[in-house]
Amino acid sequence: MEDTGYHIETEAIRTQLERSSFQEHSNPVYLTSSFVFDDAEDMRASFAEEKQRNIYSRFTNPNTSEFVEKICKLEGAEAGHAFATGMSAVFSTFAALLDSNDHIVSCRSVFGSTHALFTKFLPKWNIETSYFKVDEYEQVESLIQSNTKVLYVETPTNPAIDILDLEYLGAIARKHNILFIVDNCFATPYLQQPARFGADLVIHSATKLIDGQGRVLGGVTVGKADLIREIYLFSRNTGPALSPFNAWILSKSLETLAVRVEKHCENALGIANFLEGHVKIDWVKYPFLRSHPQYEIAKKQMKLGGNVVAFQVKGGLENGRRFLNAIKLCSLSANLGDTRTIVTHPASTTHSKLSEEDRMQVGIPDGLVRISVGLEHVSDIINDLSKALNEI
Repeated sequence: MEDTGYHIETEAIRTQLERSSFQEHSNPVYLTSSFVFDDAEDMRASFAEEKQRNIYSRFTNPNTSEFVEKICKLEGAEAGHAFATGMSAVFSTFAALLDSNDHIVSCRSVFGSTHALFTKFLPKWNIETSYFKVDEYEQVESLIQSNTKVLYVETPTNPAIDILDLEYLGAIARKHNILFIVDNCFATPYLQQPARFGADLVIHSATKLIDGQGRVLGGVTVGKADLIREIYLFSRNTGPALSPFNAWILSKSLETLAVRVEKHCENALGIANFLEGHVKIDWVKYPFLRSHPQYEIAKKQMKLGGNVVAFQVKGGLENGRRFLNAIKLCSLSANLGDTRTIVTHPASTTHSKLSEEDRMQVGIPDGLVRISVGLEHVSDIINDLSKALNEI
């Protein structure tokens, strides 16, 4: 991929499809299921992949190609492939690259559906996963076996907002010649580029901050070209394709990623500072708070702290519910990365099916609240949170 030397903000705006004969300034949506050929030889050569061109939108489409090219440039990756959702990106990546009897080493703090994939579905194909805790790096190497194929992490983690040292983990992966895969959803490529720290592949749920307005679903995996080739072939045959319309939305969303994320982070830091001094809060975790246990690591590998704040309400599960019931302005939703501030109480909602012991293993105590900080005026968000806290 050509290195233009442009900054991320410019790449996100100026990376575009070649203009059609209409000379449009903003690229159109290519709502077509298939593409035509000049003649029989053109058709044969296209299916034989002797030429790079669009054949069928389950394989590639101009809109998905533009979106992927932008993410590759922002992440510093060689190639990529787009998917209908973030979880289809996660599943397809593992399904394409793993064989029966392979082994995964993963941080225990991963998205709930990823945990289900590791514990309920991949074992059907004799693919097992060993977990380490975010604060037990010394366990990582001891968990690596002769059949270990992948080291996998999310950072920041969901929902406890822990930070994992990408440079340290990347060095372990290289030492043992295993793939290092990072879910970079919470940070976005604007704040963090895991490939700089040794990641072979980077995965995003584009549904979150990349879209940024709660409109569409999407996912993408980028990284080394030979690995992406395997993922593409798997996806071409199994069909988890990103729709052209959603790809168009996501590509346009990337044009404002930098300015949106900057404001998200500014608001989130302000809210984290407000919460840290509140009498009804036990603790607050935000990567760029000096009180965060991995503050120095966050400063090393992230540009800013992201838009998600986690905190513990005094009074546990019941006060967590009362706090949510008193919210007026902010939204109660399981999504994140929206322009609208979203408040979630994981113990009674997203992680309610886990036992208390399992929740504690991943840093989700009864009173944990996760806030995806939006773009409203920060004073209005703080006032809403303050009034809700006064009700418990």
